[in-house]
Amino acid sequence: MTTRRSADLHGILAAVPTPFTADNVVNEDGIRAFAERLISAGIHGIVSTGTTGEFTTLTDAEYKQVIEAYVRAADGRVPVIAGVGAMSTGKAIELAQHAERVGASAVMLVPPFYDPLDFGTLKVFLREVAESIALPIVYYNVPGATGIRLSAAEVAELGDIPGIDYLKDTSGDAVALAGLLAGYGDRIKAFNGWDTLTFFGIASGAEASVWGLASVLPEQAVRLWDALAVRKDLDEARALWKDLWAVSDFLESVNYVAGIKGGLELVGHPVGDPRRPIQRLSDEDRARFTAVLKSAGAISA
Repeated sequence: MTTRRSADLHGILAAVPTPFTADNVVNEDGIRAFAERLISAGIHGIVSTGTTGEFTTLTDAEYKQVIEAYVRAADGRVPVIAGVGAMSTGKAIELAQHAERVGASAVMLVPPFYDPLDFGTLKVFLREVAESIALPIVYYNVPGATGIRLSAAEVAELGDIPGIDYLKDTSGDAVALAGLLAGYGDRIKAFNGWDTLTFFGIASGAEASVWGLASVLPEQAVRLWDALAVRKDLDEARALWKDLWAVSDFLESVNYVAGIKGGLELVGHPVGDPRRPIQRLSDEDRARFTAVLKSAGAISA
């Protein structure tokens, strides 16, 4: 029987991009610099190779390279949760075992996302991956990509599988998230993963938020966590959230990867362009984002 490990996952877990060079190669120097910026800003953890990390565009070798590079860059100062997404159980196990071998703290696991799995098959998939590693697993609940829509009770049932300890909820369903946090927290810990529900999720008791915006505005994201989750200062948190909501709302109006990478360029921390077929932000969207970031005080007026 696998001896399960634990991980201290809490706070703002930044969903990070994969930096590329001008010739579209994974930029390890860029990963080191990016991780350093986030850690210096007080981010509580790093989530690599997820949606924001463009995992679907990475070769097998690049996938492993990016996970390992973020683990090395973090150097134990914050946990690194390695995103794992594959079309087969065997490939998911291979990536999860690699993440464990190179020192990741946990795995964020998305199920195969072309032919939606029924609930029974999903449980078998999760159990087989969980049994292959000792790391805790964050189930990535993203029905818009996987086609798998679960009730709060079904999500809690996943938490009964040894090793499936957490959920990143990117359903956008505030009612379901509220139900998970209020009624099933003893079976699975739900983290918010939908940008515009970040305030709601934290205020409702989520112990962490997996947030792509935190890669663009890490200091502001940490300030929100401190105000809302630590000091319980609702007035300060609401004031901070006003600008962060506007940025989150913009990101949800465009291709998310293009938005994150465009935002990083605008705030002076470029990490390269998205990989095709994703395009850079259009001139119109870039102008909209510039105005939002200026209003939030993130760039000079």
